[in-house]
Amino acid sequence: MLWLTSRVRVYTRYKPIRPRRHWHNAWYALGSAVGLLFLGWMTWRMARSYDVQPAPVENKPVPARAPVAVPPARPTNAAVAQSMRPTVTNTAPTFQPDIAETPGTRPVRDVLEAQIALASLGISCGPLDGVFGSRTRAALRAYQRSAGLPITGMLDAQTRRALTVKTPVFTNYVVTREDVARLLPVRPTWVGKSQQLRMDYATLLELIAEKTRSHPGLVRRLNNGVDWDALGPGSAVTVVAFEEPHVKARAASVRISLGDKILEAFDAEGNLVAHFPCSIARAVEKRPLGQLRVVTVVRNPNYTFNPQLFPESAEARRLTQKLIIPPGPNNPVGTAWIGLDRPGYGIHGTPNPEQVGRTESHGCFRLANWDAEFLAGLVWVGMPVYVE
Repeated sequence: MLWLTSRVRVYTRYKPIRPRRHWHNAWYALGSAVGLLFLGWMTWRMARSYDVQPAPVENKPVPARAPVAVPPARPTNAAVAQSMRPTVTNTAPTFQPDIAETPGTRPVRDVLEAQIALASLGISCGPLDGVFGSRTRAALRAYQRSAGLPITGMLDAQTRRALTVKTPVFTNYVVTREDVARLLPVRPTWVGKSQQLRMDYATLLELIAEKTRSHPGLVRRLNNGVDWDALGPGSAVTVVAFEEPHVKARAASVRISLGDKILEAFDAEGNLVAHFPCSIARAVEKRPLGQLRVVTVVRNPNYTFNPQLFPESAEARRLTQKLIIPPGPNNPVGTAWIGLDRPGYGIHGTPNPEQVGRTESHGCFRLANWDAEFLAGLVWVGMPVYVE
């Protein structure tokens, strides 16, 4: 027991630890010194480089070279074709109407004159606006196809030469007392419309634009600075000198292209009689396909508003009975109705001719009022209508 205790005491006796020499600390110090010396040298070099001035450059005269004659570029077919094409933009062009132009006939010069010339042939671009859009391209294709020209849909040189317009292209429209007496504001609700005496024009701008088959924007551009609210009987404004199209032949059939949003009438030999842009149903399931037939033709019709057909209208959801909307250009079906043998379907006019050619109707085919009236003179009860 004593031996064991002594052994523990000897073994566990505290012995001071001798300090070790760490030679690696000296290497750290040496490396730090070298790094500092390198950084100092780099700083000195950079400061010295800023003080060095660039060597002077001797301005020796450069001998002038003789100008190299560059041959004029030869026009390519693409450049020639581009020069003949109208610029397609969304910006409405400006016009300087000349109502004193010598009377006669000449080839068209611009898009507006092409639209006027096409409309006089029964090929409508919708409202005349001078803008080269999809409706004008479709009308040009229809004309080129019927005239045996290359079908480009462009106002190319060959089409310009073939299309002629009567001059002067513009004239003055004098407002009459009858025009002013027709004006009647259109009430915003269906109930309010049903209580009106007629659905006539609301403004002189709307009346003049529709009488001349023009877009209201075109009429405004032709009459910059005119205060339309101040016009009255005797006031004169500049408008397109439009000529009504003549009925060439009785139509034998009508074809409606849903994809192109166009309606065309043909004679018995398959020749084009008339061409119109048209609006079709917004919902695909409401677009009729196949063969239909004309069952009635009514000019200046009234309109029966069935609230069950307009579930998107808050007012219609509150109504419990049908309403009769009186006739007039602002009637929902415009100034002409061509009923088809499918209940509720027909070809008709519209109070908004600027929107023709879109996908917006509830199932019928909408034309501008003037186009619907012209078509009403071509069709007959029993005539086939093909929708494709």
